Amino acid sequence: MNDFQQQLTQSSPESRQEWTGKFTSRLAIVLIGGLVGTILIFLTVKGVALFTDNGVSVRRFLSQTDWQPGHHHFGALPMIVTSFGVTLLAGAVSLPLALVVAVAITEILPGKVKLVFQPLIELLVGIPSVVYGYLGLTTIVPALQRLFGGTGFGILAATGVLFLMILPTMTSMTIDSLRAVPQKYREASAGLGATRWQTISRVVIPSARSGILTAAVFGMARAFGEALAVQMVIGNTTVMPTGLVESATTLTSVLTTGIGNTVMGTAENNALWSLALILLLMSLVFNLLIHLASKKGAR
Repeated sequence: MNDFQQQLTQSSPESRQEWTGKFTSRLAIVLIGGLVGTILIFLTVKGVALFTDNGVSVRRFLSQTDWQPGHHHFGALPMIVTSFGVTLLAGAVSLPLALVVAVAITEILPGKVKLVFQPLIELLVGIPSVVYGYLGLTTIVPALQRLFGGTGFGILAATGVLFLMILPTMTSMTIDSLRAVPQKYREASAGLGATRWQTISRVVIPSARSGILTAAVFGMARAFGEALAVQMVIGNTTVMPTGLVESATTLTSVLTTGIGNTVMGTAENNALWSLALILLLMSLVFNLLIHLASKKGAR
């Protein structure tokens, strides 16, 4: 009887596996949460040092246009405006083309053609950013120089490079969103006498709207945080942009070119950490937008 009671009360292999799985999952959550929290705290402390230790005004930092850290001029507005301008331009150009390609692959092209195009698009997603930067340096910049004169470096060149970089990502995510639309929607639309284009434009695309929006925000988030490829073609001039073919610079470009030339703890170094904090905050905003878009789609 005692042996029988012991068999009933002792833990089974399944319960031990469940406990191990829960423990591993909770440990992973704690580690990831601790890592993210550490990064947030570190960047926040370093990012506000310019304002707390060096006495620079936040308002002046965000509104002034003169960036000369060596002379204690910390106007970050040109880099902020350029970063947003390049990101929005690249997103505005990429989204329509990504949608057209995705619609063609999911709704129009034959199955054999789809088997060829989609792996190619996914291959383009994995190409390193330096390759895109080199392509822009050797192809886009000379082409712009011939068309508009000047050096060819500037916002337009950076937009072209970012367009090439984020287009495969946005296209791949848009394809997944269109394929997630239930087939019965298409069949019901066809049963009501709608043409293929009417079904695509009035049924399929509206049903996948949240996924398409998520793809757009995700692509622009990648464009906003890109450093090396943009640095190679934008010209790296810390002035307020006055035209698409004029040299400018972004937050990431200033960080990559300046972080190795400053001494830790100085005002110049603290200013770069403040730019990094702005990048972090914008990344959080992009992630929040993606979450809101996904949540809207779930409804």
